[in-house]
Amino acid sequence: MRAVIQSMINQELISQVYSAFNQRDIDATLVLMSENVSWPKASEGGRVVGKQAIRDYWTRQWAEFDPRVEVLEVVDHEMGKTDVKVHQLVKNLKGDVLSDTELWHVYTIANGLIERMDIKEGEGSSEGPSAAFSRSNHAK
Repeated sequence: MRAVIQSMINQELISQVYSAFNQRDIDATLVLMSENVSWPKASEGGRVVGKQAIRDYWTRQWAEFDPRVEVLEVVDHEMGKTDVKVHQLVKNLKGDVLSDTELWHVYTIANGLIERMDIKEGEGSSEGPSAAFSRSNHAK
């Protein structure tokens, strides 16, 4: 029963995070994360740690790209891991589609807050920029 309740809590947390992200509501997103949250910089490569670093990163990202991410499936695992299959649509600010893909986001959740997010593209995780944000591959 406890696992079912935790799964429901995690699914609600995931739903709230993507909704706030797609609305560009940074404050509503960050309240769902721990102080030292670790987050991938999909459009730049590498990672950021901490809420202010995520705020700065997303501000830069949204000045250049218009990503929309919709949850398709949520799979809870042991040890606070939650896999989220998403449909990710990335456009430039002119509205040109740069990427339209499905991929997995892997969350570590502790005490009801997101501690870490990783991106799985293809067969593994990457710390480099996501192909979805590649300007050279989609130049017109």
